[in-house]
Amino acid sequence: MKGIKKSLTEEYLYLDFSHQAEGCILPLHTSVTLFLLSYCDCKIFKVCLVLTEEDTDTSPLRDVLSQDTEVQIVSRQELPPIVQNCCLPAVVEQPDNFCRAGLAVVLRHIAQKAYETDPSKKEILELLGFKKTCLKACAEVSQWTRLCELTIPLAIENFLRESLVQTPAIPMEILELEKKLREPVRVHNDDKLRRQKLKQQTKGQVKGQGQPLEASEESDYASQSLELKVAFSKLMVQEGQAASSREPSHIRKAKASDLPPLEHVFAEGLFFTLADIVLLPCVHHFLVVICKKFSEKLTEFPLLASWYQRIQEVPRVQTAASKCGIQFLQLPELSATPNERCPHLSEAPGGEEQNDPLFTGGPRPTMTKLLEKGIEVVFSPHPCPTWTLDWNGLPAAVSPKEGRMSSDRALRKQQQLNNLVYVVINQAKPGDRIVDFCSGGGHVGLVLAHVLPSCQGSAGKWKGQMELEVRVREAFIHPLFLLKAANFSPTSASPLLVILIENKELSLIRAKKRSDELGLSNIWFIQANMEYFAGMFNIGVALHACGVATDMVIEQCIKTRASFVTCPCCYGFIQNTSKFNFPKSEQFKKTLSYKEHMVLCRFADQTAVQLPPQRRIIG
Repeated sequence: MKGIKKSLTEEYLYLDFSHQAEGCILPLHTSVTLFLLSYCDCKIFKVCLVLTEEDTDTSPLRDVLSQDTEVQIVSRQELPPIVQNCCLPAVVEQPDNFCRAGLAVVLRHIAQKAYETDPSKKEILELLGFKKTCLKACAEVSQWTRLCELTIPLAIENFLRESLVQTPAIPMEILELEKKLREPVRVHNDDKLRRQKLKQQTKGQVKGQGQPLEASEESDYASQSLELKVAFSKLMVQEGQAASSREPSHIRKAKASDLPPLEHVFAEGLFFTLADIVLLPCVHHFLVVICKKFSEKLTEFPLLASWYQRIQEVPRVQTAASKCGIQFLQLPELSATPNERCPHLSEAPGGEEQNDPLFTGGPRPTMTKLLEKGIEVVFSPHPCPTWTLDWNGLPAAVSPKEGRMSSDRALRKQQQLNNLVYVVINQAKPGDRIVDFCSGGGHVGLVLAHVLPSCQGSAGKWKGQMELEVRVREAFIHPLFLLKAANFSPTSASPLLVILIENKELSLIRAKKRSDELGLSNIWFIQANMEYFAGMFNIGVALHACGVATDMVIEQCIKTRASFVTCPCCYGFIQNTSKFNFPKSEQFKKTLSYKEHMVLCRFADQTAVQLPPQRRIIG
């Protein structure tokens, strides 16, 4: 039945509060989150504002908080331990061992929970976009996540601060957003919609040639573009008008290159998504300063201004905005200039290498260059080829077979776990924190949490573990690992903690279920991109962190001065990002270009047994 609400567990939502500027709660991540709560009319979260030591006066908050939002003020010391190790915003379920952190993850969770509470609100689920992927990819691989989660909020916060004392430059990120609004829209039914647009344009031209358009019709053609009709029919939860007849032959047979491009209605395209929710408070507060102090600069972003005006027509946006202290501006009509390239916006990292005139394709010339510089592959024997976990003696929930995979793949996963778990055991000591980055379904973390005895606090398991350690040490000759293993002390009361960090919610929920079956207590689950984990730790582990993710894990471990045990994969995905440039090694930089390094990465991925033997050997 429509309007029936599910009974859901109450969750705590923790938001940073630093100060206010121009009627805006800072940081903007907090303003954005509160705006989404108002838009969804979602009251299942206990909202806690976390004050800094400098900001103790909360009296002005009422001016910019939704009147029906109950807010609790807490200090950072009062946060649950798991939240103290994460960047805010963060959401915590009870008990306090499952946390979601980071703006994109938290916003997606709020939308999903609001829909679960009231399934009649289908428009809230639509915020997650086509295939529910809006802001799902991490900022390292998604331009939209990077813009919405990181660069736009931070750039506008800096702009607001600078505007108090000087005339700041327009943030590059705003200009980049204006540029993105100029780009043609790509949607899943792109070809079909573009043909409809061609048909609509053809009709308008024919009618215009045959007889003059009446004023009302002319206005219709100007304002009711196909893009607007499609976007607002979805917002009003109405079906778009079905075509009354088959399209004319010249429309059906038109080449894709001759079809008109689709233009932006909203930030990511035709439909209102979380990207618009994020951008609205940010852009609004930016425009308030522009209109008040630097109105002549408004002409530099006509498409952004049009988007700002259009978004006010979305149902419930006006209401949600007024509850959050956002009083919309009425901007003058601005004419968009032709689609010009912005000279001050740089290309994607590594673009300068794409047309390298000295580049010679294929892996052999590249490998030859390495050999000439004395760089070659050196294989070393496995340090302990016979060591293995007693999989038959472990509870079923520890086995990767519980993680929804085939028996062949589960066997390979067990072999991989034997290697990683063995090395970690030789590094770990009671009181350590072990972080399983990109944990997926928890195959590594759950094994470590169960096998390492300090997680269990059981003297019997300690004894069994120490006997295992003796056998491991006898078989393993590396003195550093022997030293680390000798640091284990069965008399220590300090518990060891295993932390699973994973961006994919369903994978982490499966890991949590397996953990509950095992009765593990010293284990945390954090759904977040890894850069939102801010805690200290002793050992970082990553099994098959794809492409650049392995580099991110290693970098975070080095910054924290933690040991790391990683097994990378998907080398073909390694490429320059906003954070990393390749090759990273000083030795490789002197020998290979970026493109040559990418060739090595692509070929290194080609080792599958079904490939021709020679190609596999090269890989």
